[in-house]
Amino acid sequence: MTGIRRAVRLFARGETVNFLLTNRIPRRFATQFFGRFSRIENPVVRTLSIGAWRLFADLDLSDARDKRFRSLHHCFVRKLRDEARPADADPDLLVSPCDAIVGECGSIENTTLLQVKGSSYQLHELLGEGDDGHEYRNGCYATLRLTSSMYHRFHAPHDCRIESVTYIPGDTWNVNPPALKRVEHLFCKNERAVIKTQMSGHPVAIVPVAAILVAGIRFSFMETDFDLRRGGARTIRLDQPLRKGQEMGWFEHGSTILVFAPSGFSLCETVRDGTRIRAGQPLMRLPERTESSAIRDDPSGKAG
Repeated sequence: MTGIRRAVRLFARGETVNFLLTNRIPRRFATQFFGRFSRIENPVVRTLSIGAWRLFADLDLSDARDKRFRSLHHCFVRKLRDEARPADADPDLLVSPCDAIVGECGSIENTTLLQVKGSSYQLHELLGEGDDGHEYRNGCYATLRLTSSMYHRFHAPHDCRIESVTYIPGDTWNVNPPALKRVEHLFCKNERAVIKTQMSGHPVAIVPVAAILVAGIRFSFMETDFDLRRGGARTIRLDQPLRKGQEMGWFEHGSTILVFAPSGFSLCETVRDGTRIRAGQPLMRLPERTESSAIRDDPSGKAG
């Protein structure tokens, strides 16, 4: 079994083969079909599906809250044991919202960011019509790619207040490295949601991007049956507080989360392209707090 698994993975890693298999198919149809198939609650279907999944990925379920799953989908969106992903308590740190492999990250050049080296996009292309992303001009960003076997729920990077969620319909290109190299402005083409928040007085945006076999983004701070896609492109105004590490939502499979912060934020030293990170681990450092900002953030008004 180990030899078969290794051969399957080596085959799947061929970039051209990978790109053709996951993108040159009817992406929307494949996504809809997989969404229905993954929810089949049949023991044989479930067992064979999870077994096939293990051939292609290093699936680790040791920290899952449930040890038995009703369906493949139930396994995809699994919750973890309490304290499996503790959030770093340092108030000067913004933590990763998810388990991920870090992609392009660093400084935003005016409003230009890298998708991959040699290929860039503009904030306004990603954030949607009428939003030029001026709050994040010359700020800091991180691209966080969730692989299929990872934990697919995401959490608040800091104590925050959610101000709005903007849903932008789009395609379902794969978001893995072969596709990012071949499809320009890929994140700006795919279905996505732009979550605008305030964190310690700073505007921070979190953008979950859907992909093939995913195309489903759910939010814990909304009604559980709320479907973003019903009603089309729109902005939903909110005033929803969340604590650092509190669950924000989940993907129906795996995809990418983009994090944008304003000027003054900086990446933590351990965050580099290609590194693995877990939800709750340090991602960015907030700007140095002045005495006035400390008083503003302290409810008692007695900070310092």
